[in-house]
Amino acid sequence: MTTPLADKIKNLIKLNGPISVTDYFALCLADPEHGYYRTREPFGQSGDFITAPEISQLFGEMIGVFLVHAWQQHGSPTPVNLVEIGPGRGTMMLDIMRVVRRLAPTLFDELQIHLVETSDRLRGVQRVTLEAFSAKVHWHRGFDDVPPGFTLIAANELFDAIPIRQFVKTGTGFRERLVGLDADDELAFGVGMATIDPTLLPQGSGGEPEGTVYEIAPARQAVMQALCDRLTQNGGTAVIIDYGHMATSFGDTLQAVLRHEYDHPLAHPGEADLTSHVDFEDLARVARASNLQINGCLHQGDFLYGLGLAQRAQALASGKAEQEQRAIALAADRLAGAGEGKMGELFKVMAVSSPKVALAPFKPVTR
Repeated sequence: MTTPLADKIKNLIKLNGPISVTDYFALCLADPEHGYYRTREPFGQSGDFITAPEISQLFGEMIGVFLVHAWQQHGSPTPVNLVEIGPGRGTMMLDIMRVVRRLAPTLFDELQIHLVETSDRLRGVQRVTLEAFSAKVHWHRGFDDVPPGFTLIAANELFDAIPIRQFVKTGTGFRERLVGLDADDELAFGVGMATIDPTLLPQGSGGEPEGTVYEIAPARQAVMQALCDRLTQNGGTAVIIDYGHMATSFGDTLQAVLRHEYDHPLAHPGEADLTSHVDFEDLARVARASNLQINGCLHQGDFLYGLGLAQRAQALASGKAEQEQRAIALAADRLAGAGEGKMGELFKVMAVSSPKVALAPFKPVTR
């Protein structure tokens, strides 16, 4: 079976030769004609995956609690830009705003919502979701278009969808992984001539077997740098939530998801979601180089429980029918629990701030 985007990529390869994993990744998600985020509704039971805000309102509410806390720790400045990059259907922002309105009326009155979204289709969905706050909502195609001023940023499952480069250990060192065609004209992985600067490899490396994959993400570093520059210039905090690892390491994490099942990354380009794990240590290096405070990196479960997830779930379930109570408890466990199908350990949370502030539930990271 082929897809329209697979045919387009095959023709590109026949004309110009194999393409990098970075280019393949970008085409799969953002090709103007057939890109995944341009043509499909990825979220929810009828889509290909479910993000944390779609599992339960509890997730967005805890993010709201954290952002109110961060604003207070910064000295309750006004006015405030509340920015979400890649806001999906607007569900998380809706839950955040309900909490802000209840906990911090002054912040609610003084903030403007800025959604960074390139998809016209998703903007339409967000407009409906956030209709109650329509007077406060502004859309931007790029982060640079957000006006200056004190800024609170929420980025949930943003970085995993930004393309990576992959390098494979060969007999002559690490070579860049490419996507080309096999003998049957089907998409297949190969290696090219480009090598990696050895200083970019993890410390102590050198004994890896052939076939070992190492990933770098210059595009993610660039987005992180833009966030850091914004906070340095305007003051504020960014909270970043994604699945990935806390320490830089080797491994092939490129993956595709189609209808809630894992799919081969080359099998259904344009029809499957393509992602890879986020290297939080690498993001922290960018922040540290910009002299931002890193408020720690926690498992999502520890972060949510530290903000009061269990107490909020109990309050939400109070007075409900037994079936609803069970559903709330299951949702909370899926968000914060450990084990297969749960997000509490796989997902990590990091916050960065300028100037330095103490933010619960993190413990400050020293240099």
